[in-house]
Amino acid sequence: MISLFHRTNRKTFITLKVGSFIAVAAFLFWIIGFFWFATNLPDDVTNDGQIADAIVVLTGGSDRINTGLDLLSQGQGKKLFISGVYKGVEVQELLQLSQRAPKNLECCVKLGYQADDTRGNAQESKTWVDEQDYSSLRLVTASYHMPRSLLEFRHAMPNITIYPHPVFPEHVKQKDWWLWPGSMTLILSEYVKFLLAQVRNWTEDMQAKLIG
Repeated sequence: MISLFHRTNRKTFITLKVGSFIAVAAFLFWIIGFFWFATNLPDDVTNDGQIADAIVVLTGGSDRINTGLDLLSQGQGKKLFISGVYKGVEVQELLQLSQRAPKNLECCVKLGYQADDTRGNAQESKTWVDEQDYSSLRLVTASYHMPRSLLEFRHAMPNITIYPHPVFPEHVKQKDWWLWPGSMTLILSEYVKFLLAQVRNWTEDMQAKLIG
């Protein structure tokens, strides 16, 4: 009886020890992943001269929309699609707010009203890209938001070439993010959302394979 008690305690101790080791290892892995994520956020625009079929802007700041309009004016894409626009906002109103001449750009700007998150942006943009029969796009969003945006867009449109075009909001201190609590919290939140999106996409892909 005593021997059985000792064996049970020993198994419990080993289980707790292994569980603690796994928990600590997972936490360290998560921390390392966060630092890797934060230090590898895009800090420059690559493929700047590459012409795409379309320019896609994700709402969330006037700098994103202005960048998209600049790219359209420069001929970096045939059309501009702005995803996640508030219902009721029209192209002319948006161009006027951006201090642009509506008559010069109105024909080439399309607004999407359905998306309310990044995954929705990707799905809404996919529908429009398919309708236009485009094969490439330049994606405009904030630099800290770019990894998750690329993840969602590439998952939704695996056959579309996507050129990331990050913008750099002044309020986000990307270079020394650890010195700025607001920037650190924002990047940490984005990292968590990025991981959750990865898990969700992986789960959906596995389910699709099993069903198929």
